[in-house]
Amino acid sequence: MATLQPPSFDDRLDNTDDGSSPTTPAKRLRWATQYKKGKSGSRKRISIMDRLAHRGSQHSEKKRDSGASMATDLDGIQEEPAAEQEDEQDNENGQGPRKVYFNTPLPPDAVDEDGHPTTHYRRNKIRTAKYTPLSFVPKNLWFQFHNIANVYFLFLIILAIFSIFGASNPGLNAVPLIVIVFITAVKDAIEDYRRTVLDNELNNSAIHRLVDWNNVNVSSDDISLWRRIKKATSRFILRTYKSLTQKKKEGAGADHSERTIDEPRESYESTNARRASAFSTHSQENIQMTPVPSPLPREDGLQIPDRPGTAFSYEHGEHAPPTKNFGSLINPNLPANGKARFHRDYWKNVQVGDFIRIYNDDQIPADVVILSTSDPDGACYVETKNLDGETNLKVRHALRSGRQIKHARDCERTQFAIESEAPQPNLYQYSAVARWTQYNAKNPKSEGEEMAEPISINNLLLRGCNLRNTDWILGVVVFTGFDTKIMMNAGITPSKRSRIARELNWNVIYNFFILLIMCIVSGLVQGIVWGQGNNSLNFFEFGSIGGSPALDGFITFWAAVILFQNMVPISLYITIEIIKTCQAFFIYSDSEMYYEKIDYPCTPKSWNISDDLGQIEYIFSDKTGTLTQNVMEFKKATINGVPYGEAYTEAQAGMQKRQGIDVEKEGARVKAEIAEARIKMLADIRKLHDNPYLHDDELTFIAPDFVTDLSGASGEEQQHANEQFMMALALCHTVIADTIPGDPPRIEFKAQSPDEAALVSTARDVGFTVLEYGQEGIRLNVQGTERTYQVLNTLEFNSTRKRMSAIIRMPDNRIILFCKGADSMIYSRLSHGEQAELRRTTAEHLEMFAREGLRTLCIAQRELSEEEYQKWNVEHEIASSAIQDREDKLEVVSDAIERDLTLLGGTAIEDRLQEGVPDTIALLAEAGIKLWVLTGDKVETAINIGFSCNLLNNDMELIVFKIEDEQISTAETELDKHLATFNMTGSDEELKQARKSHEPPAPTHAIVIDGDSLKLVLDEQLRQKFLLLCKQCKSVLCCRVSPAQKAAVVAMVKGGLDVMTLSIGDGANDVAMIQEADVGVGIAGEEGRQAVMSSDYAIGQFRFLQRLVLVHGRWSYRRLAETIANFFYKNVIWTFTIFWYQIYCDFDQTYLYDYTYILLFNLAFTSLPVIFMGVLDQDVSDKVSLAVPQLYRRGIERKEWTQPKFWLYMFDGLYQSVICFYMAYLLFEPANTVTASGLGVDDRQRFGVYIGPAAVIAINMYILINTYRWDWLMCLLVAISILLVWFWTGVYSSFTSSAYFYKAAAQCFGEATFWATTVLSVVLSLLPRFFVKAIQKVYFPYDVDIIREQVREGQFKYLDNKEASEAISNGSSATSSDIAKPSKHLHYPSIDEDQRPIYPPSVAPTAATHNPRSQNGSDGTDYTRHRYSIEQPAIRQSIDRPRPSYDRIRASMDQIRHSYEQSNDFTSAALLTRMESTRTRPSRNHSYNTSNEPQ
Repeated sequence: MATLQPPSFDDRLDNTDDGSSPTTPAKRLRWATQYKKGKSGSRKRISIMDRLAHRGSQHSEKKRDSGASMATDLDGIQEEPAAEQEDEQDNENGQGPRKVYFNTPLPPDAVDEDGHPTTHYRRNKIRTAKYTPLSFVPKNLWFQFHNIANVYFLFLIILAIFSIFGASNPGLNAVPLIVIVFITAVKDAIEDYRRTVLDNELNNSAIHRLVDWNNVNVSSDDISLWRRIKKATSRFILRTYKSLTQKKKEGAGADHSERTIDEPRESYESTNARRASAFSTHSQENIQMTPVPSPLPREDGLQIPDRPGTAFSYEHGEHAPPTKNFGSLINPNLPANGKARFHRDYWKNVQVGDFIRIYNDDQIPADVVILSTSDPDGACYVETKNLDGETNLKVRHALRSGRQIKHARDCERTQFAIESEAPQPNLYQYSAVARWTQYNAKNPKSEGEEMAEPISINNLLLRGCNLRNTDWILGVVVFTGFDTKIMMNAGITPSKRSRIARELNWNVIYNFFILLIMCIVSGLVQGIVWGQGNNSLNFFEFGSIGGSPALDGFITFWAAVILFQNMVPISLYITIEIIKTCQAFFIYSDSEMYYEKIDYPCTPKSWNISDDLGQIEYIFSDKTGTLTQNVMEFKKATINGVPYGEAYTEAQAGMQKRQGIDVEKEGARVKAEIAEARIKMLADIRKLHDNPYLHDDELTFIAPDFVTDLSGASGEEQQHANEQFMMALALCHTVIADTIPGDPPRIEFKAQSPDEAALVSTARDVGFTVLEYGQEGIRLNVQGTERTYQVLNTLEFNSTRKRMSAIIRMPDNRIILFCKGADSMIYSRLSHGEQAELRRTTAEHLEMFAREGLRTLCIAQRELSEEEYQKWNVEHEIASSAIQDREDKLEVVSDAIERDLTLLGGTAIEDRLQEGVPDTIALLAEAGIKLWVLTGDKVETAINIGFSCNLLNNDMELIVFKIEDEQISTAETELDKHLATFNMTGSDEELKQARKSHEPPAPTHAIVIDGDSLKLVLDEQLRQKFLLLCKQCKSVLCCRVSPAQKAAVVAMVKGGLDVMTLSIGDGANDVAMIQEADVGVGIAGEEGRQAVMSSDYAIGQFRFLQRLVLVHGRWSYRRLAETIANFFYKNVIWTFTIFWYQIYCDFDQTYLYDYTYILLFNLAFTSLPVIFMGVLDQDVSDKVSLAVPQLYRRGIERKEWTQPKFWLYMFDGLYQSVICFYMAYLLFEPANTVTASGLGVDDRQRFGVYIGPAAVIAINMYILINTYRWDWLMCLLVAISILLVWFWTGVYSSFTSSAYFYKAAAQCFGEATFWATTVLSVVLSLLPRFFVKAIQKVYFPYDVDIIREQVREGQFKYLDNKEASEAISNGSSATSSDIAKPSKHLHYPSIDEDQRPIYPPSVAPTAATHNPRSQNGSDGTDYTRHRYSIEQPAIRQSIDRPRPSYDRIRASMDQIRHSYEQSNDFTSAALLTRMESTRTRPSRNHSYNTSNEPQ
């Protein structure tokens, strides 16, 4: 595996006052930005071309490195370009490997005959919207007519144009299709307009781009004619607008917004802050020339493998430190014309090869290689939240050869080329090399030397990141637009259709076949009858249209298609669009899902999939920013065997609430105690030292006894222990201190891990304040006294080391190594045979902290002699400059010094969940929904969150997948072993059974898998087995996964199990899975809206998901399913009454009803009840829906809309059509009826009046019977619809323009037989449905029927209480997040021996599972939690002084279940106590990972 070598530090050594001094400036291993080899580290290096050949595959992704970095190791770069191996078309489109030139003419093979570049790169303008104003009409019509029903209706309209088929008004026939297409187009336009607005905001964001210089990689002549026309039009409109507005502002000067777009950015004085900096003498460019020194200086001496003429030279041999010769990209012989300047421009105008300058807090507009930064060491800090969801800062570095480039004039004088790999989506890998000719500035005529410098992901800023804590960076653009990594991971905006809509196509096809049969019968019978002759047709029809029986039958067939067209109703699609639009409006208007903090309601962005929300079985969630606030709070500590801190965690509150404990009442009881403790601690701190950096509202570590001990009340030993402990927290870190002026001043900490920020913040609160972390070391304010501590080395954290160390030279010249990390790692490195009692006590305390849901960490130290350190440092420098296996050598060297440690104590940090997350997850689980967590975080962090939010508990066996050798065969063996636990083999038959079963799995197992192992199990051979295993597990946590892997997991579950899926996330790294899922939900956090842009629904907090799914989703699904079934029913009854009539007129397609009846049937007579059924019907209220989440399971099982239900309603309609037609037919069959004036009512139109109103009444009453909510509005609409048919008949037939229908109402309504027939027809039609419903409700009730009875009995009246309803709908609980800062809860003493929380066998380090507690890292540990009972045994008080929180938890440790102890499985405290130190004697040959180290 190729490695990026670290720089040497000779230049820093040269800058010291005394080269022989034993003290050297800080040298840091960038563990967080270095690729860490595993057991597979011996694999051969691969070239760029090898990587490119697999760039589209998940298997090409490199193993993610340690920490939270996005680094990988990219050193094995082929020196010679191999572009000829790539596809020529890719090169032309800029999709292959690219070579970007700067101030260098393009080679002849890179230009065409006109001198223009042959390679065309994508624009930086992006569009997530599906349409443009120009393409909207044709593209939208194209999408709409993919719907087979729309094609069918268009065909009918074309048929109706020909009068031969009997259509009386073709124009009216086209109205329904025009309406549905128009409504759908308006809906799509509104949806897409919102996306367009967001796109435009992004594309028109400001960036400072170098202009007035020649970018040889692009040509202005490449702009297409159409784009030129658009640009000219835009410029004309803009000029016109400016000329009109300028007159109004004459004499007032230009508006600031107008000036800034044409002027360079003023960095000397900004509107946000005054910065003390010098500025360039260049008249066109103001940049900071004296930037703040980097708090994290980077080591010099970047190394690459042996190659002649590169930027790096070194002497062969491991013991020779490398020498520098970095060179410079600036050609001293190249003059600058002085015209180039950095101009404020738009993102969309950025092109490949552009120089751009980015300022602090700006977002990166494209993938940019860093040339220089405001930091003298070339470091900058970026926040990658939009990429991987993490808010901690990452370190990136400028090229060594580019750090002299500061100004626009410097950019003009550069001369180099970048050979880059092709665009690929791997966020953690990038391979390129910069090549240039190095000239001697003192001897311009001398021959230049060809040089090169490798470029890795450490030198690349990705689009979507934010620059932090860095005044500015200057870089060059290598990828733009959809070639950037973030956009390649985003995918295209999918067109989603709901499941019911997809299944509806089949029902439409079924009806089409029924229609086809009806038309064939009509054509055959009519043709045969006409051919027979000697019947009534000969007397009434004077010849035939076709001229022959066959042609007559053919014409009749198409006439029947028009007459019976309602069998495939286009009005159904209109109704569905109306219903879904109203449902989307109700979701948007729900005040219970309004997030006031950011003024954001739940926003439906796709209106056509609301019914899918009612069928969700699997939810895939991101962690950071979705489940958690990513806010760490220091809660507890154990120092020298003494526990400190009072806290009540969200995990405990969630457990106690589920056990029936009134957490609100308990919270109120302890609120005063916590407030008193806080006040006392603050008073004691200020009495000890008036700390100006302490802010009352930021104190999270509430421990008055700690301050008492710090003052010496418990003796000097404990006082010294507390001081040394806090000193370790203040010195062992890589945190950036940012002092905000004010009275009092405020210090904020920027850290690569939020845990580190919490630790350093607590040290600040108790008087050990980090003021600055610079090149000279760490400047502390210790109890009012400022001291400087020199950082000699920092061995940073990674997921394999699970610890970090800092070697510090103290003011008294002592050298101390401070180390913090996972308890198992620290305990295995403690001095052998020492501190036995302290080790046991600390382990017990850490165990209790972990049971409370806190993330634990151990703190230790070691004092080094000068000789020992200097000897080790030599080896360390040799290892850091090694070419081969550098990481392994560094780990061996680091491991050698991190031994014989002295234990100081431990810490406990709470990762704050979002409000209501545990309750929301519990509620979703009760509804039968399975939640999977897909996160880019480390395994340990994800497991912690799993316990905190109720996904994991102590009763689960934790299956941890970590395939070390990355072999598919090994992964298959592991899968088979775990499947055997469930008596499964992963067969196709088992998969079929799994697809049928929707029952939630037993809460006995959970799976945790990392990205590398996931890549193996997603292979075609293993995917099915992995899916079946996951289905048997209650919870699944996928860690360290890329955006593409997230989408692959969603696709695996969605396709493999045929279930409905929902993905929820808040960052750009979640976009792929949001688009892959059936429903995508984006969280509109306070930072970043990329997920929202691509989502179907946007909410403000995770807790709103329960209401969106369990209330609106269930309502929408049930309403729509019932609406569609009733719609098919009503069209069947209407169409078949016409069909039965054809039997008695030889199927010549005579209309039974007046044509206005046919037009108004779906438009007026039966439309409103069925529409409002779909919009407003409620089986139970929203409060009851949340109180009884089990009601949702009908949606998971898809029982509301099934094919049997469809056919049942079809049969019901068929039966009722027979009743309605034949009741009237049997009335007229014996004799005719005449009116009082002697006029007969036996013509077809008056016969239709006897049938039509009866059918309309039956239909509307049928819909009312199927409606759950009979409120005044629904009853009024049904009544209006019924009366409307009589009203229309009376009014329309009063006019002579109604022709043969004239006076039909007066004649028919005056007959008693009409009313008798109508009443009998309606009663007989509805009687079977009423009878069946009565039997079902009484003897076979659904769950909702039982709940509705309970509601009527008043069992849910308690929900009417406003506070109770808020607690349920918002999922709030009395946790630390709900109570003001001074009011943290205490623990409740509720321990029962039979329910004593113990570690199940899954926690022991067996072959099948591992002990999560041994997998802890510096920013997270696993833990278990108490299972509480209502009984509260006596608490064993601590001896010296009362510690409420500690004493309550201590009670659980006093009783041990004997059977558990006999099983040889021990708690983690026992494991740590029994652990022998395996790192007690320094040994260079000692392996880093040993077999006797717990894994």
